[in-house]
Amino acid sequence: MKRYWSRLLALVLVVVIGLMGCSANGSSSLSGDYRQDTLSVVNTLRTALDLPEDDPNKVEAQAVARETINEFAARYQRDSSVAALNSFTTMRTALNSLAGHYSSYPNRPVPQKLKQRLQQEFKQVEASLSRGG
Repeated sequence: MKRYWSRLLALVLVVVIGLMGCSANGSSSLSGDYRQDTLSVVNTLRTALDLPEDDPNKVEAQAVARETINEFAARYQRDSSVAALNSFTTMRTALNSLAGHYSSYPNRPVPQKLKQRLQQEFKQVEASLSRGG
């Protein structure tokens, strides 16, 4: 009888863990619509970049930006329907630049030169999306 209960408990645990692991993450800020998601990510990153260094919300904004970068990359990196779009390749360049800075220099402010380049790339992404690509 003891063996039966231990096997039943193991089965229940496997099912619960399996279902919890397969369920959609409710905290995802991305909708699945590439155009809308890209504009949302651009706005989130602009907010994080535009905050002054002495702002108490700066650390939280950077954490949200990093999480958003990871979510966007995870969702669209392997999507062949968007991989060839100009907006996607430009967006990927911008995300890689910012993620690289956050990883290499987590306690340093984003350099002005990088901010300017990112703003330029964000404008290119928006222009490309407005043209349909």
